[in-house]
Amino acid sequence: MAESPIAELRNVNIYQSNALILGNVNLAVSKGEFVYLVGKTGTGKSSLLRTLYGDLPLREGEGRVVGFDLSQITWKTVPYLRRNLGVVFQDFQLLTDRNVHENLGFVLRSTGWKDKERMEEKINDVLDKVGLKTKGFKMPFELSGGEQQRVDIARAMLNSPKLILADEPTGNLDPETSDDIMQLLFQIARDYGTSVIMATHDYIVLQKFPSRVLRTEQGKVVDNATVSFA
Repeated sequence: MAESPIAELRNVNIYQSNALILGNVNLAVSKGEFVYLVGKTGTGKSSLLRTLYGDLPLREGEGRVVGFDLSQITWKTVPYLRRNLGVVFQDFQLLTDRNVHENLGFVLRSTGWKDKERMEEKINDVLDKVGLKTKGFKMPFELSGGEQQRVDIARAMLNSPKLILADEPTGNLDPETSDDIMQLLFQIARDYGTSVIMATHDYIVLQKFPSRVLRTEQGKVVDNATVSFA
């Protein structure tokens, strides 16, 4: 029997307050699949991501993400959904008064981890996966932009998520560092079976690292969209 999709929306209408942002959204993302989300500013990319991680309530249609029914999500159950997700931000959002190790430990404690030995093992494991095993003692300001983004990705991997939602993760990075981050994200999808949905404006990244594309336009989500690199 085929595996259920990691994320699936059927006949979904996405609203901001009472304004319809995206209508009749249908999509499914499989285990280990890498999917780009593109579209002009204001066409609904962020609204779609916010729906997937439970920040915007699902009012109409059916949606499941990492086994959770989005129509049944409440403020009490959102934390359980997010323990199965990793979210990567453009601006890193690291705690500036704590070193890398302490940033990751804070996330583990806030998601219910208590065993200090297991926490130590997990922190070392994710730092190793993103190539920062020796940087745990560094403060965020001591790291390059690319290293801070790797810490952000390590943080997203702490609870072994089935899905990573990445919002413009290369937006503040130079081209060479962007390539490093893209290689890391594709490696995570390939090696750990983690699905990745990545919102981006950077069409050069799409050209270098081709994969399936969703595009938001005119209140719709176009699947398997073509992108012009001209």
